[in-house]
Amino acid sequence: MAVSTFWYGCNMTRHGEIIRLSQRILEAVGVEAAPVGGPGACCGSPKESTPRIAEGMADRTMEKFAASGTPRVITWCPSCHANLDDFMGQTKEQNFDSQHLCEAIHEQRARLQPLLTQRVSARVFVDRHVGFQGRVPVNDIIPELLGMIPGVSVVDHPYRAPSYMCFGLASVPGALADVQRTTLAAMRETGADTLVTIFHSCHREMIGLERDHGIRVVNWVHLLAEGMGLPYEDEYKAWRNAEDPIAAIGAERVAAAGEVAVRKLVEPELTRPRLV
Repeated sequence: MAVSTFWYGCNMTRHGEIIRLSQRILEAVGVEAAPVGGPGACCGSPKESTPRIAEGMADRTMEKFAASGTPRVITWCPSCHANLDDFMGQTKEQNFDSQHLCEAIHEQRARLQPLLTQRVSARVFVDRHVGFQGRVPVNDIIPELLGMIPGVSVVDHPYRAPSYMCFGLASVPGALADVQRTTLAAMRETGADTLVTIFHSCHREMIGLERDHGIRVVNWVHLLAEGMGLPYEDEYKAWRNAEDPIAAIGAERVAAAGEVAVRKLVEPELTRPRLV
C-alpha cells in the first residue's frame, strides 16, 4: 500500500516538536505518512500578492505529490488546506485524497483511546476561530480528542475568535489584543487554567500570555502527546517567555545561525510586546 503524505507546510520551522509529535501520533494510531514540508513544498500562500509566483510554487508542490503516488495528503496548516481545496487542485490535476491532521487522528480514535494512559490535570479552553470550521470541523473534533485524555476537562464557552487563525488578525490594529483579552475573560468565566491552541500562528501569538496571566498555553498536539506519555520540549515558548531570549537560545546556537541574522530576524519577534 502506498504511504500517505503528512504535509506540514513551509511555515512550521519554529515548531519542529509539533511536527515530530504529529508524526509519532499518526504512526501510533496506524497511519503511515511521510512528512513533507519546507520552502520546497509551499502552497503559494506567502506570495499571494503575486499570483503567478504563488501558482508556480503551488504547481511544483502538486507535481511532487503526484510523482510520489501518495493516495492521501494529510495537512497541518489551514492556509495549505484551503489553497489545496480552492485552487491547487484546479491548476494541477489532484490524484489523491486530502484530510486535515485532526481528521486523520479522529478517524483512528478507537486506536488512540488505549494509548492515552497518562493523566493530565487540566481545565481546558480551546482557542477556536470561526473561519476554518466550515472546511474542517476543528472546533468540534479537537475538543473531542482532548476530552479523551484522562484528567482533561474541556470547558464549554460560546466565544469564537474571528478569522481562520491568529495570522489573519495580525494586520488589523488592535484585533489580536482584543481577541487575547476576550479569551482571557472567557477563561476566567469558565475557570479554565489551560489555553489550547489549534494552529501554529495562534500558538506563536498566545504563548506570551503564559508568563503574565497565570495560565498554561499548549498546542492540541502537545496535549495529546502528554496523554500518551510522549516527551517534548516547546523551545519557542521558552524563548518567547524568557527575560533574555537570546541567552535562552544559547551562545552556541546563536553563533551557528549567525548572530547578525538572529538579532535581525529572530530577536524582534521574540521580544515584541506581550498583552499586559
